[in-house]
Amino acid sequence: MAWTSANIPSLEGKVAVVTGANGGLGLETSRAMAAAGATVIMVARDPAKTEKALRDIRDAVPDALLEVVPTDLGSLASIARSASQIADSHKSIDILVNNAGIMGISESTTEDGFETQFGVNHLGHWALTAQLLPQILAAPAARVVTVTSTAHHFGRSIDPDNPHLHGRYGPWRAYFQSKLANFHFALGLQHKFEAANAPAASLVAHPGLSDTNLQTVSVEKSDGAASQKFFLWLAHQTGMSPASGALPQLRAATDPDALGGQFYAPRYVNSGPPVRRPVLRRLGLDGAVDRLWEVSERETGLALEPAAVLAGKSA
Repeated sequence: MAWTSANIPSLEGKVAVVTGANGGLGLETSRAMAAAGATVIMVARDPAKTEKALRDIRDAVPDALLEVVPTDLGSLASIARSASQIADSHKSIDILVNNAGIMGISESTTEDGFETQFGVNHLGHWALTAQLLPQILAAPAARVVTVTSTAHHFGRSIDPDNPHLHGRYGPWRAYFQSKLANFHFALGLQHKFEAANAPAASLVAHPGLSDTNLQTVSVEKSDGAASQKFFLWLAHQTGMSPASGALPQLRAATDPDALGGQFYAPRYVNSGPPVRRPVLRRLGLDGAVDRLWEVSERETGLALEPAAVLAGKSA
């Protein structure tokens, strides 16, 4: 039998944080976990869109336990405020879904000077995860799920000398790089958890081709470039619904049989029920992860070392 949201076990008493929670995959992930009883912290940038998402979830789940934390993943200052707000309210976090993302946009930078796609898709999630790590490690068996894309197969690992692609920018080159960074981040974090004997797991998921606002924003922020228009058309014509596209990350986050380091995706590459897929591109993986850690710590000023957090707890 195919895995569906009906297979999600009770999440009562658990706290889940979802980025990009006010639309698309993030909205469906929040809805499904709220329906299973979790307290869902919706991390999102647009207040008006988030208010609409809240009403949408409560129409289907009247007793949903929802909290909103306005956050711009393109701003380290905003992320720091959000992480502090979450940490002040919750001693532990059971699930973190690093879901938010942008795709194929024209060249721009975040307020911290990062190339926007790398800055939002990876560095923003790095900063949020790093600052919530004490709460994640305080849970008895937390999971961090990072959402990548089939596009990660086309990406190149981070060049420490030019992570922001100065002089080499292309909308798709930057997107592919950021999605491979998501993939390397999830696997690298699992290695860190294992080395620290931490009570947490890191998994990776991708939604296949899903008909969400991702493609619409891609067209808007690329001045209507032809390739972005094509993917918008393709998503409308053949993409899965957001609810179906969210299932791989929901399975990674909630399936009792899912393990750290595993990869969940649609059965037929870009469509189908959520299944475990093999982790490919292992050649050079350790070096790529090491370079990503080096660049991410340098750019954000934030370390992400579970062993150090656990050592501080026991000191």
